Amino acid sequence: MANLLMAGLALGIIAAPPLAGQFEHRVRIDHASGPVDAHYRSTVKVATKQVGTAAGPGKMSTLACTWRADVTIEREARNASGSVMRRSIERDGVIEGRRAGWCSTHRDAIDAEIARHDDKLRGHLVEVARDDHSVLNGELDGLPRSNSG
Repeated sequence: MANLLMAGLALGIIAAPPLAGQFEHRVRIDHASGPVDAHYRSTVKVATKQVGTAAGPGKMSTLACTWRADVTIEREARNASGSVMRRSIERDGVIEGRRAGWCSTHRDAIDAEIARHDDKLRGHLVEVARDDHSVLNGELDGLPRSNSG
C-alpha cells in the first residue's frame, strides 16, 4: 500500500474524476447561411500536486497540496442545413488553491471550495462561448454553400 502511495506521489499531478457540477449554455447565432444553434457543455476536473516535505518532531512541515480546477468545454453547433461543428476548448487553472498537508485528506474540502465558485465557473463558460463565436463564424463561412433557391 505504501508503495502505491509513493508511486502516486512520484507522478506529481494526479487528476481526479470530473466534479458532479457540469454546466451548459445554449445560444442562437445569426449567420448569413441562417441561424445556428450552439450548445456548450463544461466539465470540471481537479488536478492536485503534493509539494513540500513532512518534518520530524519539533520541525516545521512544508507539506502542502496545491490544486487547480481545469475546465473542458465541448461545443456542438448545428446550422439550418444540418451541418454540425464541434470543438473542444480547454482552460487550466480556472480556480486554484493550496492547503497544508496531504492532498488525499483534502479532496472533499477542495471539491466544496470549487462548488462555492459555481457562479465563476458558469461565467467562465459564457465568456468562452462568447469568445468562440468568431471561431464558429469562421467555420460556418468555410462550409460549402447549398445550391437551393
